[in-house]
Amino acid sequence: MGNDILQLFPLHSRALWQQAAREQEQIQEIRLRAGRPIILHMEGRERYLTAGGKITESFQNARIVAEKELEEMLEHICHYSPYAFEEELRRGFVTVAGGHRVGVAGQAVLEADGSVRTLKNISFINIRVSHQMKGAADRVLPEIYEQGRLKSALIISPPGCGKTTLLRDLIRQVSDGNAWGRGMTVGVVDERSELAGSFLGRPQNDMGMRTDVLDGCPKESGMLLLLRSMSPQVIAIDELGSDGEFRALGQASACGCRILATVHGEDRGDVERRFGRDSIFWEKIFDLFLILGKEKGRCVVKRMEERRRAT
Repeated sequence: MGNDILQLFPLHSRALWQQAAREQEQIQEIRLRAGRPIILHMEGRERYLTAGGKITESFQNARIVAEKELEEMLEHICHYSPYAFEEELRRGFVTVAGGHRVGVAGQAVLEADGSVRTLKNISFINIRVSHQMKGAADRVLPEIYEQGRLKSALIISPPGCGKTTLLRDLIRQVSDGNAWGRGMTVGVVDERSELAGSFLGRPQNDMGMRTDVLDGCPKESGMLLLLRSMSPQVIAIDELGSDGEFRALGQASACGCRILATVHGEDRGDVERRFGRDSIFWEKIFDLFLILGKEKGRCVVKRMEERRRAT
């Protein structure tokens, strides 16, 4: 990754971020709020940046962010042409080179129908630092294949337990092929640019040699578009949620596609209750359920459950 997070900051302020850039692999998020301390989320704990650019555990020594700094940073990220990034700002984030995602909040400008047209007076910036952990799926690969056939799998995880990281590496290894199965054509609907980290349509993360990525497209319409245009053998999506997405998922499965997907939840029962869909629905689509969680502060695959009944 090098020091590419330095590119997020205007040239005159990069000296402040030198140490943070050196510690980039340990940083998950950088939180910048006007009039508040700079907060670094590192390996599940909060750290702060001093006025001299040092990383500290003491918030009393933290540097306070000026509103003007946020304005300058956003202008820099938008290449000094914010109107060109109006659509991204409307969605609340901009994906930049390196796959990092810059989330923004401030004053919403609304359309007549109440939808968000754009954001202005940005006072809050959250940099989600992109990390690709190659090998994250190694443990589950033997379970996700059966005599060379890929199973459809649902990753169930509470927030912050590595579901996107696991899915990203599964996509790469399924696409390239591995010791358990041949390479397959994978279609990825990356609605929030979190899986591939695409910049100007090109993935910044390694998604595999047989992967096609549809970036910034709603999952429901994206799945149907990929089915029509790219003939995927596998469809991968992050964070299932809406009824439309479930319908499109069922259609993709009926077309013979394997499915790799994630959903927020503690376990299968929690997911069934929250979405009002019983185990029969889930087991018509998925062969394997991977339940993630934390043990001793580490994100782990707690259980792998096969579907309970034939479909």
